[in-house]
Amino acid sequence: MAVTPVGNPYVESSDLVANYPGASEALAERIDIVGVNPFANAAARDAAIPSPVQGQMCSLNDDNKGYRYDGSAWVLFSGAGDANFTNAATGTYTDGGIDYKYITFTGIGELIVNQAGFADVLIIGGGGGGGSNNGGGGGAGGYLTIVSAYFSAATHTVVIGAGGAASVVNNVNGKNGISSRLGNYYAVGGGGGGQFDSARAGNPGGSGGGSSGGNAGGSGTSGQGNNGGTNTSGENAGGGGGANAVGGNGAGNTGGAGGAGLSSSINNTATTRAGGGGGGGTTTGGVGGSGGGGAGSTGTGTAGTVNTGGGGGGGGGGPSYGAAGGSGLVIVRVAV
Repeated sequence: MAVTPVGNPYVESSDLVANYPGASEALAERIDIVGVNPFANAAARDAAIPSPVQGQMCSLNDDNKGYRYDGSAWVLFSGAGDANFTNAATGTYTDGGIDYKYITFTGIGELIVNQAGFADVLIIGGGGGGGSNNGGGGGAGGYLTIVSAYFSAATHTVVIGAGGAASVVNNVNGKNGISSRLGNYYAVGGGGGGQFDSARAGNPGGSGGGSSGGNAGGSGTSGQGNNGGTNTSGENAGGGGGANAVGGNGAGNTGGAGGAGLSSSINNTATTRAGGGGGGGTTTGGVGGSGGGGAGSTGTGTAGTVNTGGGGGGGGGGPSYGAAGGSGLVIVRVAV
């Protein structure tokens, strides 16, 4: 049995011909080319096979998956191909020589899959509401993007999470946003912003809410968002976390900025979503994070933008109120 340069055993044509004399040299060479060779990881594979040929296959031990070289790149190998949905497509486009169709859900619905296989998805939870009285900005809804998510041939439920309500009374944080869901895939709702009078920390969520009253920002969900910002005095509050950055910290009389969101071109239009809400301040409110985050204020905060999962802005000096978070979104794309 031959041995690769990284120590992984694989089949060579010489082995096949020697062990199975009935096998032709041509058949043996073909089996050698497409033999599934186990490697520790992609780096080990690339070192051992610097010039792969189309049709060659291998498996990686670090993810326990098989790959096939398509002539230009290693791609995930599976008996399943691309999924197909029978819903009316929201739009179609061509990118890199591949034709796609996609569907956007802004409210509850169903994805009807008649051909099992893989699809790309973007799921964003509802943004958290902002806190009151120099309150923290709401955290962005969780941002979940999956390339080649597998869907069975079935009807898959779609739920779009609503944005969390603002804090409009003392001693209560902004409410967390509601999670969005596509089948068994979930994006967590954003954390509500902290409220000053009761010295409350921001709530945890997809991204965490900003703090008020000298506490820590709320924690974000790993892989979906970031932590909220902190505040440094009773005159400011932290911004809510965004999908791409933690919320800014309050300073002086100014609220912290909301964390930035992430951009996706899943529908062929680069769009930034899931920004955190800005924190409230007595002189200046924090700006909302790019991607639908509402601005904090010296008065009432600005709401997060609908269908972006943006967090709501925090209210300024009391009595003033935060604003609601923006609702979430689901987009599904398949190759056609």
